[in-house]
Amino acid sequence: MFAIISDIHSNLTALTAVLDDIERRGVKEVFCLGDIVGYGPEPRECLDLIVERHIASIMGNHDHAVFYEPTNFNTGAERASYWTRSILEQETDKEKRIMRWSFLGRLPIRIQMDNILMIHGSPRRPVNEYIFPDDIYTNSSKLLAIFEKVQHICFVGHTHVPGVFLDDPDFYAVDELDYTYPITQKERAIINVGSVGQPRDQDTRASYVVVNEKKVDFVRVAYDLEVTVAKILANPQLDDFEGERLRDGR
Repeated sequence: MFAIISDIHSNLTALTAVLDDIERRGVKEVFCLGDIVGYGPEPRECLDLIVERHIASIMGNHDHAVFYEPTNFNTGAERASYWTRSILEQETDKEKRIMRWSFLGRLPIRIQMDNILMIHGSPRRPVNEYIFPDDIYTNSSKLLAIFEKVQHICFVGHTHVPGVFLDDPDFYAVDELDYTYPITQKERAIINVGSVGQPRDQDTRASYVVVNEKKVDFVRVAYDLEVTVAKILANPQLDDFEGERLRDGR
């Protein structure tokens, strides 16, 4: 049994609440599908907690943007990336500064365990391709091409919308699944675990999954989002929208 988190986006309050919930459930192993940083106010603290807890992580597009350059980002996301970079560079503790940059720079783009693949975006373009629920109607050929890269189960993040894609193609939101997806030997699935730090499915609670051999449980965790909102609004380098959207889960 293990847990998978994704898209923390420098939201320490949400990350702490999720890790506390995982610990209460007795789950010992945790994986992160990327975007530890970006958008939010506490990149250093979130990176430190991921490293401290020995959470195996992969590179998301915001992690990539901070380490390299933001590409095709909107203005708010781009500003947050440059601010995050400056905060990491301003660290006066040399060991911590080196540790954080080394961690970001060494993030892999995928984790493969038997027939389980973990990536941030899609199996076809691991760092930055989105798989949207609407793709089943508007771009089914895209999904069919993506599923050619899937052996059995693939876990993704990136869109911040939890749910399950099947190779029909079809998509099931978590409420349609009653928050549980039963794993079968034959059915191929791409499972979006949702976002810890910036949910976008009109549910303000942090999202993650718990996985065992038979099923995937989608978990939502309430946290004091106003703590994070206040920190974003108080930071002139971050777009106010990144705080306000947390109140609506969008």
